[in-house]
Amino acid sequence: MEATTSKTIRSVSGITVRLAGDSGDGMQLLGTQLTNTSALAGNDVATFPDFPAEIRAPRGTRAGVSGFQVQFASEEIFTPGDVLDA
Repeated sequence: MEATTSKTIRSVSGITVRLAGDSGDGMQLLGTQLTNTSALAGNDVATFPDFPAEIRAPRGTRAGVSGFQVQFASEEIFTPGDVLDA
């Protein structure tokens, strides 16, 4: 039995991904895993982690926004990404 798909596969030279969430949601971990997986696949990678401020948040609230941006490409890259399509 063969599986069929209707999705179109498109090749691109590079992708920039920005992950954002509340502190403690795992954005740094997810970004690190995406970076490692992409590098193991043979891509060039550049990252830009964005850690929340270490200012004490009010009791009962989260500590701030955490972000991680990664660009991976099949060719050499020099920045963590200039343009995003959100």
